[in-house]
Amino acid sequence: MLTPGGIGQPSIYHALVVIFLEFFAWGLLTSPIITVLNETFPNHTFLMNGLIQGVKGMLSFLAAPLVGALSDVWGRKLFLVLTVSFTCAPIPLMKISAWWYFATISMSGVFAVTFSVVFAYVADVTTEEDRSQAYGLVSATFAASLVTSPAIGAYLGQMYSETLVVWLASAIALLDILFILVAVPESLPEKLRPASWGSQISWEKADPFGALKKIGQDQLILLLCVTVFLSYLPEAGEYSCFFVYLRLVMGFSAETVASFIAVVGVLSVIAQTMILAVIMKYFGHKQAIQFGLLFETIQLACYGFGSQTWIMWSAGCIAAMSSITYPAISAFVSAHADPDQQGVAQGVVTGIRGLCNGLGPALFGFVFYLFDVDLNETTDMKKAPVQKQNKNAPHNLTFRLNSKEFLDLVPGPPFAFGAVLVILALLVSVFIPNNPHGIVGKSPVRRSAPVALEFGPKDSGSRKSEEVKPLMADEEENIL
Repeated sequence: MLTPGGIGQPSIYHALVVIFLEFFAWGLLTSPIITVLNETFPNHTFLMNGLIQGVKGMLSFLAAPLVGALSDVWGRKLFLVLTVSFTCAPIPLMKISAWWYFATISMSGVFAVTFSVVFAYVADVTTEEDRSQAYGLVSATFAASLVTSPAIGAYLGQMYSETLVVWLASAIALLDILFILVAVPESLPEKLRPASWGSQISWEKADPFGALKKIGQDQLILLLCVTVFLSYLPEAGEYSCFFVYLRLVMGFSAETVASFIAVVGVLSVIAQTMILAVIMKYFGHKQAIQFGLLFETIQLACYGFGSQTWIMWSAGCIAAMSSITYPAISAFVSAHADPDQQGVAQGVVTGIRGLCNGLGPALFGFVFYLFDVDLNETTDMKKAPVQKQNKNAPHNLTFRLNSKEFLDLVPGPPFAFGAVLVILALLVSVFIPNNPHGIVGKSPVRRSAPVALEFGPKDSGSRKSEEVKPLMADEEENIL
């Protein structure tokens, strides 16, 4: 077990540095990733990317509850090291062996759930009143890491080589791991840590399938998970292909894409700090979630039906406002869970996001394939018709003759379909109670509360699962 020591007392700033370095490293690779995908899978690039991300996402879906539950017992620091290491392990392989890179990125999903552990870390060091703003800072830091890193990566790739960019990203990832080992103190309270490696571990709680089974027993968590699934599925698909879509369909240059990411990143930082704090203070968790979902619907509709450059930029600004959804949901879940269950609570939500990270790219890749939209930077433009507004752009876009009229009306079919999914998420969110400690569907006889996850309302007298477990019918009869 790692020593709990670090620099200073555990604080949110330790978590922010971890998140920033990890995603700054990946942000540098925005352009090299597009290159290696096109070189390795020249045919059906999006479809193969979706399959690779699908394997990773499915593993994350199964592993996130397990990692979160174990971090509630063994501490956050150990799992910060594991999650960051596994997430960044594929980076140096990008230029060593493309096939090993894609194989490693698929298998990295076993521990590539950094957000789950980071949100649990933040929950350990903040009060419930400050937690939503703290989660907003974490998400804003993620956005801030992408403000300059794609532009820096693109510049270094043009001035020197993409190989240099890959090794720079590898060095930053290694720095992140060293920072955790040396500087990050353990946040899990001393009284909750085990005396030995084998003590206090409930393997029912750590079982990912058992954790998922318990979701249905807490209707509030079930509603939140359905909302996360319906809203993050198109968002994950969008992240997997949107920057390629801007370059190859909308005709954006690499520099313009980097500028687009920077602008959206800056606006996202503002939205996830100041705007989220104001909405949470004056309206509450539920309204913040619905606010983000509404803007996400508008954003995806613009991407799906828009065919002009100014529409893409406007939708990017709207996307920044939609970025408050996930920190608002995470704050809601954290307020609903007991103090010693923060890891498993965030793990379940992160697991749903992991599933979306797998299914989203596969879904978007399949929809592009369904309409025979093939994106390939290396194909001769003279051999393929393109959309009118991008006829001079250096890209290739081919489609079936019978799909041409539809694509003229809906240039981005996956984004339009994603807007429909987010509308469904918005409808589901209507049934979420305003109070995080509220209960959906109260029963006059007894309240059903999951034993393993303990997501139900907190019991002020104890934190042990045995003490908050509801009485069964025969037990009630014996007492009477």
